Amino acid sequence: MKTTNLIALTLVVIGALNWGLIGFFKFDLVTALFNGNLFWLARLIFALVGLAGLWCLTFYTSIGRQGQMRMSNQ
Repeated sequence: MKTTNLIALTLVVIGALNWGLIGFFKFDLVTALFNGNLFWLARLIFALVGLAGLWCLTFYTSIGRQGQMRMSNQ
């Protein structure tokens, strides 16, 4: 499960950086890298980033639990 979380978080960071580039510079890095015959790969990356974002929503439920666990161990 830890590996899945790390992969999801990495994909979300890639997506966030790409959106930052789009917002500030109007440059889509993923599409620029995989344009032409590899455009299907760009679409796959966008889909994986979207799924990773949905997966990372589950992190909100674990934030409260981790804080309670730390306080009870002290």
